[in-house]
Amino acid sequence: MTSLTTARNSFDAGRDFLAVASVGIPTRETTAALRGDLDLWSAARRDPQDYDGIIENTRGHFARLVGVGADRVACGSQTSVIVSVVAAAVPDGAEVLCVDGDFSSIIFPFLQRPSITVRNVPLAGLAAAITDATWLVVFSHVQSATGVVADVDAITAAAEAHDAYTLCDITQSAGVHPVDASRFDATVCHSYKWLCSPRGVAFLTLSTRFQSLLVPLQAGWYAGDDVWQSCYGPTMTLARDARAFDVSPAWPAWVGAEPAIRMFADLDISGVWDYTSGLGDALCDGLGIPQQHQAIVTWADPDGSDLGKLNAVGIRASGRAGRLRAAFHLWNDDIDVEHVLAALR
Repeated sequence: MTSLTTARNSFDAGRDFLAVASVGIPTRETTAALRGDLDLWSAARRDPQDYDGIIENTRGHFARLVGVGADRVACGSQTSVIVSVVAAAVPDGAEVLCVDGDFSSIIFPFLQRPSITVRNVPLAGLAAAITDATWLVVFSHVQSATGVVADVDAITAAAEAHDAYTLCDITQSAGVHPVDASRFDATVCHSYKWLCSPRGVAFLTLSTRFQSLLVPLQAGWYAGDDVWQSCYGPTMTLARDARAFDVSPAWPAWVGAEPAIRMFADLDISGVWDYTSGLGDALCDGLGIPQQHQAIVTWADPDGSDLGKLNAVGIRASGRAGRLRAAFHLWNDDIDVEHVLAALR
């Protein structure tokens, strides 16, 4: 088990960086791994098979992090591309229930299916809005625009009561908030934010019952039962587990992701959440607004004036949907809170 202190000390930068909800920063180990891979590549000392173990190790780390077996994890590159496979499986005439204002990558693929019904409701009313007509419930564990944490207990209980499937985007929670992916039929996650990995490393988890409904439309050589015996057609034997939904990996990105995701899998993530949401509450107290109990703190900033004040003194945050979004992660501490308050005064 990696201690919170050790993890916090693994970053070379981070002071005044409150933009992890947009993009994370790498650990020293990730940076060293990427440089080492580049050195090997430039010296003509890399072979594609060198990456096999790295990718499988990373799959295993992520599986540990979210509480499922590695056989339930597929490797991808972008969340919208992964969600498109799920969208293609929705039966004609079925209803998909989404959240108003949720991230577009988990909504837009379903909107490309004119033969299905896509219904949007506020997050607070999601569980109550599930009916017997609902085939799939789609939502983010932590909302990107507001940082609000979904009521997973209520949503999954209602989905079970109405025999609906669930797809949960854990991009804004994996690495900062405890996640149990086994509670959902599918989860999707990109690792370039809270998991501090290079962009291009994403994951899909699948329950066995939901996998049987999906078609691996993106199947290529990497979806084969034996990837190095699956390079040429027409005969191909797909993997029987979630690997059937693997896509060919962007090798250097996975080199950087492996040490980062290993670190988070070795952490007590509940401790990470207590630490980061505690900083968020300290900021709320300083701002004189109700505590949000979130790692992502937001408040109304429709003209971007508050964001401009932070940017003017070198504090990196982000603005989304008319709100300022300040996100705390391992590299932040009370000094970052003080700097934000000073800039806004």
